[in-house]
Amino acid sequence: MNAAGFPLLSLLTFLPLAGAVFIMSVRGDDATVAANARWTALWTSLLVFALSLILWFRFDTSTADFQFVEQIDWLPEFGVGYHMGVDGMSVLFVLLSTLLTPLCILASWESVQTRVRDYMIAFLVLETMMVGMFCALDFILFYIFFEAVLIPMFLIIGVWGGPRRVYAAFKFFLYTLLGSVLMLLAILAIWYRFGTTDIPTLFAQPALPTSWQAWIFFAFLASFAVKVPMWPVHTWLPDAHVEAPTAGSVILAGVLLKMGGYGFLRFSLPLLPNASAEFAPLIFALSVIAVVYTSLVALAQEDMKKLIAYSSVAHMGIVTIGLFTFNQQGLAGSIFQMLSHGVVSGALFLCVGVLYDRVHSREIARYGGVAKIMPSYALVFMLFTMASIGLPGTAGFVGEFLVIVGAWHASPWLAFGAALGMILGACYMLWLYRRVIFGRITRDDLRALLDLSPREYAVFAPLILLTLWMGVYPQSFLSFFEVSVAALIQRHEAALSLPRLAGIAP
Repeated sequence: MNAAGFPLLSLLTFLPLAGAVFIMSVRGDDATVAANARWTALWTSLLVFALSLILWFRFDTSTADFQFVEQIDWLPEFGVGYHMGVDGMSVLFVLLSTLLTPLCILASWESVQTRVRDYMIAFLVLETMMVGMFCALDFILFYIFFEAVLIPMFLIIGVWGGPRRVYAAFKFFLYTLLGSVLMLLAILAIWYRFGTTDIPTLFAQPALPTSWQAWIFFAFLASFAVKVPMWPVHTWLPDAHVEAPTAGSVILAGVLLKMGGYGFLRFSLPLLPNASAEFAPLIFALSVIAVVYTSLVALAQEDMKKLIAYSSVAHMGIVTIGLFTFNQQGLAGSIFQMLSHGVVSGALFLCVGVLYDRVHSREIARYGGVAKIMPSYALVFMLFTMASIGLPGTAGFVGEFLVIVGAWHASPWLAFGAALGMILGACYMLWLYRRVIFGRITRDDLRALLDLSPREYAVFAPLILLTLWMGVYPQSFLSFFEVSVAALIQRHEAALSLPRLAGIAP
């Protein structure tokens, strides 16, 4: 589905790098360099987003095949190639990445005043790695993008973060790198078995032996669980969110946390069907613990960013529950939940950033009565709070509802565990909103706060539109991946039925 052989995906992937190179070439005084860096990064990211809309308009939702495919021999003697393409399970993640990047650059317009050129370069490089990861159709190519994402995010946290930024950056880097080393060993094992790392070719091969599947499954789990993050390897996330600048938290919650869920969806489920089914109860147990435990921890937080960070772990626990239900509702709900969480959690971190830019404090007790002095901000914050707790008519409801329905087919108790997330989510988010927005104004310096600026309205407007659009008309998004999910379930069931038909283990 690549119109006239035009390399659209490569353009989307590497155009931000071109913008970064241009920013590096700019010369002049600090003010001139900073201004040129901001505008170049913004216009480059907006152009990438505009080009990514071609995927939306030209994508064929009636097929599960990969579209906009590009393939070039890279290391043919080793079965490794430059292979790019998107299907219904990846195309919307590309759009999510290209949407959030210009919003993050715009949100950082005034808050980042030091090393502005380096900051904008880091964000453009990060966009290249995110888009490339969701488009990669070769294991080695995927691994390169998957790991390269760590470098700009490490710098964004470590250079422009809070007082404990170095500790948080190294903790983030080491946690995620350690798991990824095991994934590399799993990729090498798959290459040794089949002689190729081309993903569509691997999908067409017979399933791996059961003994191989178990080891490779846990190697993938070590990497993807950290990225989600699943309990108990989630402890890097609150520190990273608290210390990261606002835009870093937005990308971290909006896109980078989806890398783990996407990895399960793209690799573990289709390539390791027997192991995925066998170890699904383990995933369910870890996910329910994450939903309940991190929700209770969120209730005890006094830092707004840390509370939202723990809520992200709980929401992603719902995602992993849905992924391993192996039914249409659960899988579709998980993908929708990842997309909606990317929009809503990113918006919540932006809401915290608005207050932080004015008061330079994230402590909940520091605020009170904000609705009286910033009514427009209070309304925006309320919308995203309601979406976070799954209010019908908002993006947060659809994914969670579908996951609970899918979990019910697997086990009523599992559905109950997933539903607890919505109940506890209402508790901690409404508690946060009441403390910050309502009540009396606790400090005199709050009375001088200004409401949302035109720039901040521009940042929130597309997120508000998406939150309501996804909640009111979810089929316009579900239609993109329904066929791909059905094909994945069919492949999974066929792989599980083969040993029973043959009477032997694979």
